[in-house]
Formats: sequence, C-alpha cells, structure tokens
Amino acid sequence: MPAEVPEMYTYVPVLLQVVIAIAFAIVSVTVSGLLGKRGGRSRAKDTAYECGKEPLGTPNPRFSVKFYLVAMLFILFDIEVVFLYVWAIVYQDLVLQDLSVLWAMVVFFALFFVADAYAWKKGAFDWFVKPEQARAALK
Repeated sequence: MPAEVPEMYTYVPVLLQVVIAIAFAIVSVTVSGLLGKRGGRSRAKDTAYECGKEPLGTPNPRFSVKFYLVAMLFILFDIEVVFLYVWAIVYQDLVLQDLSVLWAMVVFFALFFVADAYAWKKGAFDWFVKPEQARAALK
C-alpha cells in the first residue's frame, strides 16, 4: 500500500505554476527592456501608427448628442424586433390556448408607437436640425 501524501504536497503544482508565471513575466519585461534600448528612439518611432496616415486632429473627437440619441433608439428597435420574433414563433401555439397573448402584443405595439410618435415630434429622427428648431422643440 502506498504511503499517504501530506495534504500540503497537493498544492505543489499550483505553487509551481505561480512561480513559473512570475518568472516568465520578469524575464519578458527584462528582455524587452534590454532589446528595446538597442533600437533607439526617434520622432517617427514615437508617433502613433494608424494605417500609414499621419495622425491629425485631437485623439478624442466630440460626437453630437444626436449620435447617442440615434444609438439609443436603435437599441429600442432591436429590443422590439427580439420580442416580436419570439412572439411570432410561439404565437400560433399560445393564441390557441389564451387570447391574452395577442392583446399583450397589441399593448406592447401601442406603447412603442406612442413612444415613436413622441420621439418623432421632438425631432429625434431628424439628423440636420438647426439649433433654433431644437430650442423651440424643447419649449
């Protein structure tokens, strides 16, 4: 019969893996630092490389609020499509059991169309709204 191994020895593989990971990280950073100094620095090497073009402008361009508004409306349309797709798949089986499934979808569409009408009235779907029109719509 083999002798029992103390419980502490079962953690040796984990300890070995941690030691190897730390050693690998230290060796990688050291070798990278030593080899990186040999290449030297220049202005061309320090610039950001993007598709061979010269980096122009600010790094973080400002986006219009309209961009985010359209993105949120797109997410709402996606959610509607997901619900509609699932409902359409199980509609035939469920409507035979209970007619409330149909009325639930009618209420869902009614609320969605009211929200769309409100967004349309506020000009959320107009890409090119002049600032005067935007101020007037908020009043």
